[in-house]
Amino acid sequence: MTAFALALVLASAVAHATWNLFAKRSSGGAPFLWLAFALSVPLYAPIAIAVLVVSGAHIGPVELVWMFVNAALNVAYGIFLLRGYRAGDLSVVYPLARGTGPVLALVGAVLLFGERPTSLAVAGGLSIVAGVFALTGDPRKLRRRGAGTAVSYALLTGVTIAAYTLWDKRGVGVLLIPPIVYEWGANVFRVLILAPLALRRWPEVRGEWASNRAAVLAVASLSPLAYILVLTALAISPVSYVAPAREIGILLGVLVGARALTEADIGTRSIAAILMVGGVIALALG
Repeated sequence: MTAFALALVLASAVAHATWNLFAKRSSGGAPFLWLAFALSVPLYAPIAIAVLVVSGAHIGPVELVWMFVNAALNVAYGIFLLRGYRAGDLSVVYPLARGTGPVLALVGAVLLFGERPTSLAVAGGLSIVAGVFALTGDPRKLRRRGAGTAVSYALLTGVTIAAYTLWDKRGVGVLLIPPIVYEWGANVFRVLILAPLALRRWPEVRGEWASNRAAVLAVASLSPLAYILVLTALAISPVSYVAPAREIGILLGVLVGARALTEADIGTRSIAAILMVGGVIALALG
């Protein structure tokens, strides 16, 4: 991975951990998610249109299908993640979700794209698994109220992360859709997919805007930015490098959850996060 790609991934990790903090604090669900998606469309429209015009990129039926599938996967991701946050702590849900994603993406990259990880990369994957076990392997945690539900949603989030990472590599790496155009177009589809639900729950949408306006704006601006940076890195680097390296945000998520939200067991969670971060670094170097 080049220094430029790594810098993009690290910047993305900061933006991603930050918007997750706002999402956790809001305790919002689908209405919150729809509001954030809807507001990000006009926010990023001028830049996306300018890039599309300057680049001269072709956006036809195939490209639109790619954006739509990305949108569907990301809607599932957002719902699973927010439900996990409602059921458990940020410093459990966030690292578990983000830790399983790169391992599954690495397997997918090998099977679908023919990428061949080194022994160092394999060791990194095992380190991530060890970190996940350290974080959630204590049976007493699973007996806590909501813990099992939070872990289930976190794992589902990890599966969707791997799925959209592999899908998006083709979108920006093979179809050559400009990253900001790809993310913006997918966001339009996300708004449309969630629109019927938002209309049925319009009083909740208005309530989210009234009570969590700052959080909605933060997620609307930071969530697309975080993934545009990742897409740019994917366009110039292999999945087996980018997918693991972006999980450096795991450690940020744990620290934010512990300090900003005063969540418990920071010692155990920090050890698990270090194992997972070490694993993703090994994957990136391998």
